[in-house]
Amino acid sequence: MSLHEECGVFGVWDPKGGCARTTYYGLYALQHRGQEACGIATTNDRELSYYKDVGLVGDVFDEQRLEELDGTMAVGHVRYATTGAGKRENAQPLTLKYVKGTLAVVHNGNLVNHDQLRRAYEYNGAIFQTTSDTEVIAYAIARERLTCPSVEEAVSRAVRQLKGAFSLIVMSPRKLIAARDPWGFRPLCMGRKGEAVYFASESCALDGVEAEYVREIEPGEIVVVEPPDEKNANTACSIRSIRTNCRGMSHMCIFEYIYFARSDSVICGQSVHEARRNAGRILARESPVEADLVIGVPDSGLDAAMGYAEASGIPYGEGFVKNRYIGRTFITPDQRSREQAVRIKLGALRSQVEGKRVVMIDDSIVRGTTSRAIISLLRQAGAREVHMRVSSPEFIAPCYFGTDIPDKEKLIACHHTCEEICALTGADSLAFLSLEGLRKIAPDARCGFCEGCFTEQYPIPREEIGQAAPGCK
Repeated sequence: MSLHEECGVFGVWDPKGGCARTTYYGLYALQHRGQEACGIATTNDRELSYYKDVGLVGDVFDEQRLEELDGTMAVGHVRYATTGAGKRENAQPLTLKYVKGTLAVVHNGNLVNHDQLRRAYEYNGAIFQTTSDTEVIAYAIARERLTCPSVEEAVSRAVRQLKGAFSLIVMSPRKLIAARDPWGFRPLCMGRKGEAVYFASESCALDGVEAEYVREIEPGEIVVVEPPDEKNANTACSIRSIRTNCRGMSHMCIFEYIYFARSDSVICGQSVHEARRNAGRILARESPVEADLVIGVPDSGLDAAMGYAEASGIPYGEGFVKNRYIGRTFITPDQRSREQAVRIKLGALRSQVEGKRVVMIDDSIVRGTTSRAIISLLRQAGAREVHMRVSSPEFIAPCYFGTDIPDKEKLIACHHTCEEICALTGADSLAFLSLEGLRKIAPDARCGFCEGCFTEQYPIPREEIGQAAPGCK
């Protein structure tokens, strides 16, 4: 079993229009964060339009659809989920009409108090149409809006009720609002290009639409973009920051740097590419081995492999060819299918590995079945030795904040020693990055980190998480 990406969110305010197409390009750049479903909602003269479906961005949207959706504001979403998978109604943006107008909401993360909030709202008459916690967030905002003077104040009041990971973009008829949870689990940044304002999960999406990165949205911060008032009619828009929910703490998911984010993104001042190379360099110093070649498992293992080769002096090379036409949604209902999927997704380069002692770098081991299948590919291609090095520590605990790391029963490191995992995967040797090494991979990051899946110590106390299910919805 491999890990799955988070969701990806994108939003744009542009008085020149064309926001549906811009969002389309932004979502394309974020496709790595979710391949199950996608959607775009736009506002044009206060009229809300949207389209969403199961599938990849390029399959769901065509030229005609984008023309129909054109507007001066837009929000978009790419989705990965562990529950409600394959259901169109769970695709985002989540849109609603209520007494104050319309809302469109996109969300990346996972609420640990989702079930409690949902039950409380249902007992007060709420009727939910999806199993997504995003609908709970949208309902909370709409409910608060009935008794407060502005939609941004409604967002501020609503997010105080939420516990867990959430990076949100909310679109009302006039305003585009970005909000991030006070713990800062999930990334969210802002960009500009001329008069246009952008929000995105990663800076690579800003690059994709030729926008300039401005800054990260701070943990707990709410940023409001709206048309100028009469006093400032000459300005393109008004941008306001609301920091009443900021707590001065930050716990970015460390796995954004190891696996989730795209290599060309910069998160909280730290290049993802360099963080992964750092992981490889540290791993080489911690766990050296005599070998002829260093290779990485595509894609997130490649940068770490470069770092390992650099620090060890062992030549770096390509050991695999990846089938770019197979997404992470490829159907793998049982163990045999999962192992077969590896052979369809990856091919070993015999000309590179035959007769050689190979160091194979991967980002993680969850169940161990995928690692065993990949090592088997190298053996069949003639590799004399395969030494596996992992650019993260062992998973010993589930994630409750949006990462698809399952409960302990499914984590191989909870039941086997490193030596036993080595034997089960068929490697000649195996080593993981240490916790001390993990904490050194992102020296330029202006944030703290959540390491709960490696330490079982979470930013939110375990007793407050309650019975929340691991994974994401």
